[in-house]
Amino acid sequence: MKSFRADYVFPVYADPIKNGIVTVDDQGKIIAVTDHNNPPKGPIEQLSGIICPGFINTHCHVELSHLKDKIQPHRGLVSFIKDVQAFRKADDNEVLEAIQKADEEMYNNGIVAVGDISNTNSTIPVKAASKLYYHTFVETFGFLPQNAEAVFSNAVDLMNQFKPQSCSITPHAPYSVSKELFKLIRKHSELGNNLISIHNQECEDENKFYRYKLGSFIELYEYFGMDISHFKPQARNSLQSIIPLLTNKQKVLLVHNTCTNLKDIYFIKRFDRKINWCFCPNANLYIEGYLPKIQLFIDQGFNITLGTDSLASNTSLCILSEMRTIQKKFPAISTQKLIEWGTINGASFLGIDDEKGTLEVGKTPGLNLITGLDGLAMTPESKVRKLV
Repeated sequence: MKSFRADYVFPVYADPIKNGIVTVDDQGKIIAVTDHNNPPKGPIEQLSGIICPGFINTHCHVELSHLKDKIQPHRGLVSFIKDVQAFRKADDNEVLEAIQKADEEMYNNGIVAVGDISNTNSTIPVKAASKLYYHTFVETFGFLPQNAEAVFSNAVDLMNQFKPQSCSITPHAPYSVSKELFKLIRKHSELGNNLISIHNQECEDENKFYRYKLGSFIELYEYFGMDISHFKPQARNSLQSIIPLLTNKQKVLLVHNTCTNLKDIYFIKRFDRKINWCFCPNANLYIEGYLPKIQLFIDQGFNITLGTDSLASNTSLCILSEMRTIQKKFPAISTQKLIEWGTINGASFLGIDDEKGTLEVGKTPGLNLITGLDGLAMTPESKVRKLV
């Protein structure tokens, strides 16, 4: 057994414990969580900082890891999409090596589980051998109605390649999935377990396209040679337009939400949908140069999680870095709240909260040490070290 004592232990399911002590066995299973007045027998490693559970990264694109430093930042979403397509193809060995390094980076940064987006089978071998838990979202693209059946069939084939790993079929984004394809995914989702993860409102032009059929997405469809004459303006934002197309049988993760407003949030409350939010602030800054209005989402009754997005749109795969960015912009959001978002909330969405997300006896959540704090507030020097 190993015991660790820190300035604070954040069990997450209970209040922080000052001068707390966590004891684990050789497999990382929690044996005890206590305070300094009830120390366990045996040696105790003395640490400075906060001990918390391992982090859950609910949104990543590991297969894009070879694009690190290849895409120029701050050029907007449409340019980013074009650049990903332009640089995506690479030597298989280069792609696999980058995937392996990304997996190791997340492990070293205290991440224990990942919700990962995949369009290919390139991540299968790394995920099969990884120390991390992965759920793979097999992503569909298909804005042309006539292609819906073929796109969905290809997604089923890819999902079957990932099995028996945890996986599901998901739409990419409102602007890249037709109503017909949304309906096929909804039908599939109502037959069994099929977690959903959707890129949502990453830029104002996404809403502009849905409202008026104007903006830079028109140029994007022309760039890809697509005839979108079938699409009619919806006179409402993209999120409001697609909510009725989503299943109410599965949990749905809306990712990024950079331009989601209070009217959007109130709108979805009118529907019986299992909505979760995911914020990837460093990717938002990398692509669009600004952050979602995160304070609008707090205390609205929805589960909030954190993600890193990919190395195509981020300099690292580190949930603590995402927390630092949020707290710098929104200092009223406490470290305790951010740790909840980065641990139990993500584990709950992925359905692994029986093992991960909190420091409870019998669980194997991983242990992280957060240092470089000012009291309990994060600073630019805050770092994470994996203990278990």
